[in-house]
Amino acid sequence: MARKNYSEEFRRQAVDLYESTPGATVRGIAEDLGIVRGTLRHWLEVYGTGKKTAADGTLTSTPLQSKTTASSSSPAGETPEQKIARLEAENAALRAETTKLTTEREILQRAAKYFAGETRW
Repeated sequence: MARKNYSEEFRRQAVDLYESTPGATVRGIAEDLGIVRGTLRHWLEVYGTGKKTAADGTLTSTPLQSKTTASSSSPAGETPEQKIARLEAENAALRAETTKLTTEREILQRAAKYFAGETRW
């Protein structure tokens, strides 16, 4: 498969889209843009600010962890209030993703029932 080359502007816009879209996931943004998740994760490490818009619209730190910080579950010097805020933001993002997946599953189930009824010859 041929390797695709993306302009730096496209890369920065993809990172900005992820960081500014409330409740966005790497998977969702990558699918929307037609790129591989790993590519978007790499761009986030290179061009990202480390901030993310949570599902409730607040600005939080990104839930993605780089390879160097993956060993620690919480940042050093994090106060209990910051930890609660970070966990609530992660919880909101997960709830938004669950809601989206539930809706998609319901649509697919309805479509399957519809098309199953169409096959009676």
